[in-house]
Amino acid sequence: MATIPITRRGADKLKVELHRLKTVDRPWVINAIAEARAQGDLSENAEYEAAKDRQGFIEGRIQEVESKLSMAQVIDPTTLDAGGRVVFGATVELEDEASGEVVKYQIVGEDEADLKLGLVNIGSPIARALIGKEEGDTAEVVAPGGIRHFEIVAVNYL
Repeated sequence: MATIPITRRGADKLKVELHRLKTVDRPWVINAIAEARAQGDLSENAEYEAAKDRQGFIEGRIQEVESKLSMAQVIDPTTLDAGGRVVFGATVELEDEASGEVVKYQIVGEDEADLKLGLVNIGSPIARALIGKEEGDTAEVVAPGGIRHFEIVAVNYL
């Protein structure tokens, strides 16, 4: 079985979501279905149909989160010793060679990615270009707007 890399923060976030789905959302939708059933004719009951659709979504998401957690390989970036190389979980400070703009990204799992927070998916073009590189190297990133070059200013394991 293949494993999915995820940081401790990402795993905790999924566990919180799973707990909410099971203890809040699932009981709520079961109650909504019961209330809709009590209204009588189910064939033309939009509230019943909506509640059943919501139940299907919740049950599907529970299965998805449980599956991800069972396949998760939790990686704590603070325990990494990659010798200064960019690896999963590393926080990388980059300088755009064209504009001089400095940005900082942490390479994380698919479910944790949030570019606004500086969290980039391991499968993204920028993360793939950075993996294995070291401080001082230049990474060539094929982006939708064209090829961009970034110099790796610092690599940290936070």
